[in-house]
Amino acid sequence: MAPEETAEAESVLQSFERRFLAARTLRSFPWQSLEEKLRDSSGPELLLNILQKTVKHPLCVKHPPSVKYVRCFLSELIRKHEAVHMEPLDELYEALAEVLMAEEPTQCHRSYLLISSLSPGSRINSLPVSAQPSGDSVTLSESTAIVSHGTTGLVTWDAALYLAEWAIENPATFAHRTVLELGSGAGLTGLAICKTCCPSTYVFSDCHSCVLEQLRGNILLNGLSLEPDTTDPERHPGHNAHDTESPRVTVAQLDWDVVTAPELAAFRPDVIIAADVLYCPETVMSLVRVLQRLSACLKDQQAPEAYIAFTVRSPETCWLFTNELGQTGIPWEAVPHHNQKLFPYEEHLDMAILKLIL
Repeated sequence: MAPEETAEAESVLQSFERRFLAARTLRSFPWQSLEEKLRDSSGPELLLNILQKTVKHPLCVKHPPSVKYVRCFLSELIRKHEAVHMEPLDELYEALAEVLMAEEPTQCHRSYLLISSLSPGSRINSLPVSAQPSGDSVTLSESTAIVSHGTTGLVTWDAALYLAEWAIENPATFAHRTVLELGSGAGLTGLAICKTCCPSTYVFSDCHSCVLEQLRGNILLNGLSLEPDTTDPERHPGHNAHDTESPRVTVAQLDWDVVTAPELAAFRPDVIIAADVLYCPETVMSLVRVLQRLSACLKDQQAPEAYIAFTVRSPETCWLFTNELGQTGIPWEAVPHHNQKLFPYEEHLDMAILKLIL
């Protein structure tokens, strides 16, 4: 196989790997590119490699995705193979038989590979062979339902991936600093920051008890240790210097509508982040109020930065957010789009990050 063809096949393989591990919708996979490669190839090597990088991937074996998802993926892979080659591929049918006998759990896993050596402008869908994964990853246990237990916080939304990408490209923003995340959800953004940006302290927060329970599990799943939950300023992990390589990590129950100024002040954040929390006017107003309280109670320290990432679903909601920020005197600016696309989210979505100075 020519070097150019090898690179193209590697790009298809890596796209399948990242999309499958993250359990992205099957329609987002490069099926057409795969069919073209299969027609040009007389052997099963590419399909066998895809099988090893997806269903047989060590991360998938250890932390499996939804059984239904794997079944649908293998069925589609078999259809693509049969459309091009007459001879069945036993390995594909054996893998499907194993899945057909498995029961569907209420929780599934998504895994995201972290890349350490991408050059500026590189993209996952056309990743050069020289750009190799760092070997680290973030794995999340998530609900199989988008809305579960009355909350949307049990799944990862695309703006969290977008913010995590930006953070990985801008590690100095978080290095050796205390980070407070509002509305952490399943924990993707914070876990990526903890693994790649060297914060001294990271505070995950959310208000829903089911989200907090899952969040603690995901933190431990990714090899991080949890500090005891506390809002006591003298005992809070951000109060004293941290001299180990791993960040101090804590999970806080934080209801934006009832949290008090002393409770917020106890976190002593240098950086505040939030992703995909601008989904309705009521949430926007609650977020602005908590940002205003943070600004007021942190006057005795250097003004913290806040980074709010969101998918632009409704221009009116985005306008409401920026207008309310102006009304409360919180300056903001749009963060330029970053260069690298590390995670397989939907590219057609309009996403943005605003930088606020509290």
